Amino acid sequence: MIELVLNVLLVLTSVLLIVLILLHRGKGGGLSSMFGGAVSSQLSGSSVVEKNLNRLTVFAGLVWAVCIVGLGILLKV
Repeated sequence: MIELVLNVLLVLTSVLLIVLILLHRGKGGGLSSMFGGAVSSQLSGSSVVEKNLNRLTVFAGLVWAVCIVGLGILLKV
């Protein structure tokens, strides 16, 4: 049962990571500018949208890594 939950969570976080990484701003602007990323404050250097996008990406990456480690431990035993 735990293996099934981890597999489903792994697939969901993989798709989420793909979407979040594609939303990041590249050299030419990126897709995040469509959702308000182009409006950035002059003092901070990056917008609130970009900071939140970075936080979501890191969180999804951590969940993905925990799923990988958990599945590795379960399948090894």
